Amino acid sequence: MLATPSDVNIKARWIAPMADHGEILEAHTLVIRDGRILDVLPHRAAAERYAPRVELDRPDHLAMPGLVNARTHIGAGAARSESFSGDAALLGIANMLKSGITCFCDAGYFPREVAAAAVQQGLRAVIGLPVAEHSSAWAQSPGEYLTRALKLHDEYKAHPSISTRFAPLRAGFLGDETLARLATLAAELDAGVLVSLHESREDVEASIRLRGERPLQRFLNLGLLGPASAASHLTEVDAGDLELLRRSGAAVTLCLASGLMRGHGVPPIEALAAPPVRVSLGSDGEHCGPGQDLWTEIKLMGLHSPGASPGSVLGAATRGGAAALGLESETGTLEPGKWADVCCVDLSGPAARPPDDPIRRLVFAGGRDLVSDVWVAGRHLLVEGRFTRLDWPELASRLDARSPPAGRPIHTTEAHS
Repeated sequence: MLATPSDVNIKARWIAPMADHGEILEAHTLVIRDGRILDVLPHRAAAERYAPRVELDRPDHLAMPGLVNARTHIGAGAARSESFSGDAALLGIANMLKSGITCFCDAGYFPREVAAAAVQQGLRAVIGLPVAEHSSAWAQSPGEYLTRALKLHDEYKAHPSISTRFAPLRAGFLGDETLARLATLAAELDAGVLVSLHESREDVEASIRLRGERPLQRFLNLGLLGPASAASHLTEVDAGDLELLRRSGAAVTLCLASGLMRGHGVPPIEALAAPPVRVSLGSDGEHCGPGQDLWTEIKLMGLHSPGASPGSVLGAATRGGAAALGLESETGTLEPGKWADVCCVDLSGPAARPPDDPIRRLVFAGGRDLVSDVWVAGRHLLVEGRFTRLDWPELASRLDARSPPAGRPIHTTEAHS
């Protein structure tokens, strides 16, 4: 019997499909064809059944779904910048690839430019279509925000790696009329909504004072909180908010490092992550810089939710992120038929010793230094730590040229204003 052709066979010591909490397959091969996963099976069976064009052996590695950064912000030279920086966007993408992130969700003022950068570098991205009432580099009025959002949505509605969702910015300051128009459009297009809510006690109190309702209740009443919604932060929630989230079907994106850095504290993670709520993780790059380190979020979630299994914590950064962004049928787990969005981590070093429980090791000791390879839709974008598409030496040279001379103080007032 002739062997079935495949593009790439990845032989790994372990494979973590993440379709089930804590599931580990030893001595298995991941078979990829036409950018999608064709099969996952033991090494000997793969050698007998498939004839790969390329075979890669990763004998001390674990192959897992690529991490999904469910909320970030790239492309601005500094927080609240009014101009797009292509190099800042590339730096964010470089950091994401080095961290094993294969899909990200950007919610900022430069959706067109970020989408183009993601396509150019081969990452999967969900682009937030900004909606606001204040002027910005993207639009000058609520009507213009919505018009431009619809145009960009149409441009990418059939794209294989880029999808869009509405992203109301400074949501607590948006009037009911603007949000009602947004709800109508989102329903007509069957489009999702990304929104930051309940970031702090002050955020909730301001909503009660100005609107007469807690933010989650207000968005539910306006038709903007449902199964296609992803609410981020949610640091300040009570029992009523939690029940409302469960009934609405909305997903939750935790941005733990961001909340701690801004003094907002840690949300009730275990309560927010209780089924049936879909929980994901985001680096919230606008506040935490260009590092895009989802491993910090993974570790923080593990430390602050002792009742959660390591598999469920790592799952929040993979299948949880895909589910929150409406991509669970396409990515987030290593299953036949899904896109081959893969992160490979090297467990031969000191941080992973002894590798008796690889998932637990990754949750509490994982980091970008362990990531060796990254594939997105079967394209090998990081090979043993080296970029294949992104020109890092050239980018680093441009970034260095813009850095302040040695000894000159770096002012960060703008980033924290």
